Amino acid sequence: MSSPAASVRSALRKYLILPKLISLSRAAPKDRAVAWDRYWAGIAKTGARSEVLWDSGTDHEVLGYREVLERHFDPGLPVVDVGCGHGGFSRALAGFYPQVLGVDVSAHAVARARDEAAGMDNVSYLARDMTEPGAGTGLREPGDVNVFIRGVLHVLDRADQAALMENVLELVGEQGTVFLAETNFQGNPVEYVSHLGASRGNIPAPLELAIRKLPMPGRFGPEELARVLPAERWTLLEDGTATIETNPMTEASGDSLVPGYFAVLRKRQ
Repeated sequence: MSSPAASVRSALRKYLILPKLISLSRAAPKDRAVAWDRYWAGIAKTGARSEVLWDSGTDHEVLGYREVLERHFDPGLPVVDVGCGHGGFSRALAGFYPQVLGVDVSAHAVARARDEAAGMDNVSYLARDMTEPGAGTGLREPGDVNVFIRGVLHVLDRADQAALMENVLELVGEQGTVFLAETNFQGNPVEYVSHLGASRGNIPAPLELAIRKLPMPGRFGPEELARVLPAERWTLLEDGTATIETNPMTEASGDSLVPGYFAVLRKRQ
């Protein structure tokens, strides 16, 4: 058990990286769509030993959700993977569902996803900002869909969260279901990056790249869900804790596992 003095010293060491974090984050574009497209334009490697912070290079996380998905998703409906990035989760879901469409705000991410899905006939990808009014148009033809969202809401502000979920509400219709899994780290940004392996002397490359190029993330848990998805419009079927897996290149104790939250919802009838 550490002494109070040791705990204070540990906390101080964490906060010594704050000036560097501020300096790095100043370079991130203010426009969200621009930031994400520039980020994906610069990615040369995904999968094992990826340059992408939240890409563990395995299907372990999505397979961990499979039991929950089987309880709630209609297996005959297609799935829309919102915020698909390079499409790793879309490709994994295509093993369970008849058709999967990955959608991302970044055209560069979608281009990479298409390349990585070559030869798979039940996965497709589309570049679209799902926070824009009417963004769900054409995505649910000929009927309702299930929607999978992983690691998207916690990087949006509240207005964009609400706008995205308004489009999702239209996508699921009467028969579809939403599954979401989000980072829900209970700490400030300095504590978060420290958890991911950052120190005053070193910030792992995938983490530094995200800090340089992307808006600062937040968290998304039960409180945020209640604010963004009102009970008069959504029925919460199941929720609980989740473990979000990130790139193990960060190599600190527990670095690649981030506390998260999952929820399963349907449109209130």
